[in-house]
Amino acid sequence: MAAGVQVVDDLGLRVGLAAPPERIVSLVPSWTETLFALGLGPRIVGVTRFCIEPAREVEAVPRIGGTKNPDINAILKLAPDLVIANAEENRREDIERLRESAVRVFVTYPRTVPGAVESILRLGAALGAETAAAALTRKIVMTVSEIEAGLGVWMKLRLRVFCPVWKNPWMSFNADTYAHDVLRMLGFNNIFAAAGERYPRVTLEQALESRPDVVLLPDEPYLFTDDDVRELKETLPPVLARRVLLIRGRDLHWYGVHMVRGLRALNRILSKVRATSGLSSGGAVGHKR
Repeated sequence: MAAGVQVVDDLGLRVGLAAPPERIVSLVPSWTETLFALGLGPRIVGVTRFCIEPAREVEAVPRIGGTKNPDINAILKLAPDLVIANAEENRREDIERLRESAVRVFVTYPRTVPGAVESILRLGAALGAETAAAALTRKIVMTVSEIEAGLGVWMKLRLRVFCPVWKNPWMSFNADTYAHDVLRMLGFNNIFAAAGERYPRVTLEQALESRPDVVLLPDEPYLFTDDDVRELKETLPPVLARRVLLIRGRDLHWYGVHMVRGLRALNRILSKVRATSGLSSGGAVGHKR
């Protein structure tokens, strides 16, 4: 990247950089992992306490608080050339405080699988790592293509899925989210796709009225466990109760380099669900409860 070039983040805001940043603070766990994968580990001077991958390398990096409550003063003391944030994971007020302190912030906001690929390319441009970013996106595109090619008839015979992200109250997500697009790409229909809010509060009654074929319980942001599976099975119709399973939240929510192994891992789990679903060309027999 030539000196003095302005890059554009996912919100369409221009970020002026005189040169590729040498001191980077990441406020997003999935991007922290991706920065290391792009070979930028030596430039990372600060991460959140939720940045846990790659485990060994990230241990040596100073922690600057959480994603929702970063220590702004600690960030300023690190004198970063660039802070990488996310419009969903990080608070707008924290981003604005950094900008008011003359810190350059690159905000990401992928809401689809292709959008996540574009975010990687934009980050590559901002960080002077275009070649590595392009190589990573090729791996992701190949992964997605392989998964979609293997779905076959399941691209049309889609199972309906209830996937909460929180409990007490129950919350799910609509079509304007990355998690929704991951499930779509894997051949599933999100029963709350048409909800007016991106993360609507819902009830189990509403979920059942939407006739899901399967229930997926990710272990983040809410930590669903085997106890939740047992509790939920007691309240569901028998057929649906046999299709409640835990999944790794990272595989559903993390973008960047994790997409390569995460999407494959999630597809392997869900392919078993499809194989035992009872669907045929005549439709879902799972609804005959």
